[in-house]
Amino acid sequence: SRRFCSGRVSLEGISKPVVDRIIRVDHAGEYGANRIYAGQMAVLGRSSVGPVIQQMWDQEKAHLKKFSELMVAYRVRPTILLPFWNVAGFVLGAGSALLGKKGAMACTVAVEESISNHYNNQIRTLVEEDPEKYKELLQTIKQFRDDELEHHDIGLEHDAEAAPVYSVLKTAIQLGCKAAIFLSERI
Repeated sequence: SRRFCSGRVSLEGISKPVVDRIIRVDHAGEYGANRIYAGQMAVLGRSSVGPVIQQMWDQEKAHLKKFSELMVAYRVRPTILLPFWNVAGFVLGAGSALLGKKGAMACTVAVEESISNHYNNQIRTLVEEDPEKYKELLQTIKQFRDDELEHHDIGLEHDAEAAPVYSVLKTAIQLGCKAAIFLSERI
């Protein structure tokens, strides 16, 4: 009889708690990013910045798909907070977009800077553990980090810093990101 591959990876020799935490939080983050861009598109989708937001959203959709696959492969449960991130992400995206293009881009800069820093921390953790053992995961995180940095730069190019109360908005969003990361890693 023929046995079909389940898409799972060997868990031998890996630090399951480290991998679980990383994949769980990254899946949650990409899920939240998708909801943010959905909210922005709901408000600004037909504006001149709509195609730019759509391009970034398409990359986030690919990120979410990959982390969904990794959750199955590494047998990681999702955070129980996904229903909350569903609503909170959309509200953040739509709310920032209601401030106009600059507000949406300020949100993008704040979120993508937070996520890029978070990915860098994960890269350091995996390299310290064993870069060869976590090669595929490291490649994925590095590529997605680079995509997030590109989104950050796109936000700056589209006048994010000219948004109303930019520094307050950025600080508040980044505090929210830190809280979301902390909670999603754990529950």
